[in-house]
Amino acid sequence: MQRVNGMPALGLGTYKRRGEEGTELIRRALEVGYRHLDTAQLYENEADVGEALRRSDLPPGEVWITTKIAPANFGDGLLVPSLEESLERLGLDAVDLTLIHWPSPNNEVALPVYLEQLAEAKAQGLTRTLGVSNFPIALIDEAREILGDGEIKTNQVELHPYLQNRALADHCAAHDIAVTCYKPIADGSVAEDRVLREIADKHSATPTQVCLSWQLAEGWVAIPTTSRADRLEENFGAQQVALDDEDRERIARLDAGKRYVDPDTAPDWD
Repeated sequence: MQRVNGMPALGLGTYKRRGEEGTELIRRALEVGYRHLDTAQLYENEADVGEALRRSDLPPGEVWITTKIAPANFGDGLLVPSLEESLERLGLDAVDLTLIHWPSPNNEVALPVYLEQLAEAKAQGLTRTLGVSNFPIALIDEAREILGDGEIKTNQVELHPYLQNRALADHCAAHDIAVTCYKPIADGSVAEDRVLREIADKHSATPTQVCLSWQLAEGWVAIPTTSRADRLEENFGAQQVALDDEDRERIARLDAGKRYVDPDTAPDWD
């Protein structure tokens, strides 16, 4: 499997995958071959992810686990204990990657306060690597100054054919920060896209596979989610689709700045 900054390039997003149904879907993903699971404190499913790992019988360290710190746990002295609780729910001694889920809303907690706690979590061995999510260029640069160059493994952001975030992606690449794409298939909208359908027909693939293959070809990490077990194999099969330069150029022209996730507390986007 292709890797980016050590991370398996195709993972499973677990947002909304909860309870017995969610646990079994995650376990099935591991059976299909996924080796990268993305969860978060805000998803309230870390225990379900942990149960899926136990049921899989895979050896420790076989699956890359990412979790994210909720803004409610940014305050001084809160972040490390919250990550310890996440580890207890997951049934792990450490995770591979811990992200700051969102910048502190309205900068209620200063950036150094929670990033320095994140660094302390790594120093204590609770997480092997660090990263951020939903950080625009300006905050990426501030985070680099606080944590040091080479410390930020990834910036997880919304990225799909209709929101390609090129300036941010290029800036991250220049500093060896991997881009992880959430909502990589634009809430399923790519399935009906004419251009993606034409490319899919050319490669005997599906539009969703074309979209994910494009992200992998760009050197990004993609973490699609699904509630359907049959889609797990479809998404995983994107790794077998090889796009050519013309395909990638056609997809690049689909960029429309269309954002699906834009809460009132979001930072100023690039």
